[in-house]
This record gives sequence, C-alpha cells and structure tokens, in this order.
Amino acid sequence: MIMIDTLNLFGKTKIEVPKTEGIKYAGSKLKILPYIFNMISGLDVENILDGFSGTTRVSQALAKTGFKTTSNDISIWSATFAKAYLLNNRKPEYYLPIIEYLNSLKGYVGWFSEYYGGTENNKEKRPFQLKNTMKLDAIRDEIDRMNLDEIEKSVALTSLILALDSVDNTLGHYAAYLAEWSPRSYRDLKLKLPLLFKNNQQNEVIKGDIFETVKNHKFDLAYFDPPYGSNNGKMPPSRVRYNSYYHIWTTVILNDKPKLFGKVNRRLDSKDEVAASVFEEFRKDEQGHFIAMNAIKELIHCTNSKYILLSYSSGGRATKEELFDIINSEGKMIQAIEINYKKNVMGQMRWTNEWINSDDKYMEYLFLMEKC
Repeated sequence: MIMIDTLNLFGKTKIEVPKTEGIKYAGSKLKILPYIFNMISGLDVENILDGFSGTTRVSQALAKTGFKTTSNDISIWSATFAKAYLLNNRKPEYYLPIIEYLNSLKGYVGWFSEYYGGTENNKEKRPFQLKNTMKLDAIRDEIDRMNLDEIEKSVALTSLILALDSVDNTLGHYAAYLAEWSPRSYRDLKLKLPLLFKNNQQNEVIKGDIFETVKNHKFDLAYFDPPYGSNNGKMPPSRVRYNSYYHIWTTVILNDKPKLFGKVNRRLDSKDEVAASVFEEFRKDEQGHFIAMNAIKELIHCTNSKYILLSYSSGGRATKEELFDIINSEGKMIQAIEINYKKNVMGQMRWTNEWINSDDKYMEYLFLMEKC
C-alpha cells in the first residue's frame, strides 16, 4: 500500500491563482486550480500543454502566470475561447467599442429565436427567453458582417457566449431544459468585456485530436483532463457526451443553421455515433479492459513531455489502481492527491482497487508523473 502525503490548501497554505472565467461546465477545473498550481510550482517547466482545454480556465491561468501555453480541444467553441484569451496581444479596452456596438443592436426573430427562444406561453421547454434569442440573432448575424480579424471575432463570440450563459434556462448543459423559467433567464442579454490580458508569450491554440497534437509537439509538461464518461453502467452514453451537452455553443460559433433533432433541438452532428469520444467510451474490450482506460494508456505513452499531470474523477471508469499501473508502466509517480469538492480539502490517498469514498460524487484526483 502506498501512502501519499496530503495538503490542505484551504487551511494554512495559500496558493495564488490568476482570476479566470468561463461558462457553466460539467468538467470545469475552477475549484482545483490551486491544487494544479501547487503541484507544478516546484517543477522546471516553461512550455505546458492543456490537452483537453474545455472552457480554457486552466489555459487562462497558465498563460496569465507566464507559461508558454498550448490549448488543445476538439470543440470549436473551446478554440474560440482560447484564441480570445491566449492569442490576444492588445490592451483589453481596445475591444470595448465592438462590445458596445453589438449591445446597441435591436433584436429580431431569426433562426435562433425559432428553435431556442421561448415565452411564458410556450408549451415547449426552451433554453432562452425570446427577448434574448432575438438579441442573439441580431448580434450573431452582425458579427459575420463586421470586418473583424480572427482575434476580434473570437473576443466578440466569447463575450456573446458568456452573456448567453448568464441568462440560460438550464442546469448548466443543453441536453435538457428547465420546465419553469429560471430567475436568471428573465435578465436582459448584455455583452461584457471578457477578462482579457495582453499576452507576452507565443501561445498556441490547436483545434484537433489530442493524439495528433502530442505526436507532433514536445512539451515540458502536459496536463490532461479527459472527458471521462460515467461509471454507472446503466446510464446511456448519450447522457455523458460533452458534444451533446454543449451543442448550442458550436452552433453559436459557426452560425451555420444546422439540421436539428430531438426535443432539445440538438445538432445532427452531435449524435453519439457521429461525435463519440474514445475517452467517454463505456464499453470494455475483448480482454475485459475499459476502452477509455486503453485510450488514457495510449495517450500517456505517446506524449512527448517530461512531466504529465492527469486529472480524473471518481465518477469515471477507472480505479486508482488501474491508473497507478498505467503511470508506473510509463514512468514514475511524483505526487498524487485526492480532492473532496464538498469539503474543499485534500484527502490521504490509499492505493486499493476501489475509490476512497466511492459513494461521494465529488472526488477529484490529480496524478503527477515523470516519464522515463
């Protein structure tokens, strides 16, 4: 049995982490950013990969701290966020006239209002009130008509999505909508200047497959937070697909008016058979191993970096013993911590074939390894 020393960052130890922002997100790492920074603080690293960047909170914090940061994700909305935060080299106030102009537009009923806007009299559940989708229609169409460069457009779209996230009628994802209008849905949609910063590093944004990224690049440290599926074997895989959770952000970015299906008007290309991720795979292979775990093993093997920091949840398919075996086969464990979201403390880790507090849905694990 291996015992890991514990820390309590919410007690005596204080870790300074730059302020970040993002949409409501099932995989958000906001609460564990202090632990991530504590684990990498003593390492000699400059060039860091955020391999599954999602809302880009980790990428934002790394870049603000001065690390040369590469943000990678398969989703186009994540890449848009990353371009706004990581590639900007202008003063933030430069973008204020763009934000103010978009806020001044008069809304109208367009494609988004038809499929995602609702009123008090609507029988169908909708993610936004009609007054806000009308504003969305006007703003999104105008962004395409404006002569914006790539970063300007990314900032405008990031601001728009953050504004929509603040007036939605959901529990934080778009696979289902609330039956009764949420209090925040009554607010008026208003764009604000994102928490931008002027970058001094040559950061990089990659929208692509993580295996291709790690094969074609070298990093000092790679941080991986794969989109693990549920460990509940009875749960349909469609319930845990990130692409289906956040389909609407893809549509806002592309403004492509896609074909839709289902009660919540999901994009046709967000169907599981089209957009499934191997890391969310719930099945086992012929040898009885979870396919998702095989993918993690292959990812660690292919990654060209001295250090790897892996984040995993007790809600995923793996046990700590499986992850420990994978890490030991590719290098050596430096540190491992267990974080209880509810208590905001780290726990002592014991290596068994079960998760500690396996009935607790809010356990997060961080494994720091050095590759051979």
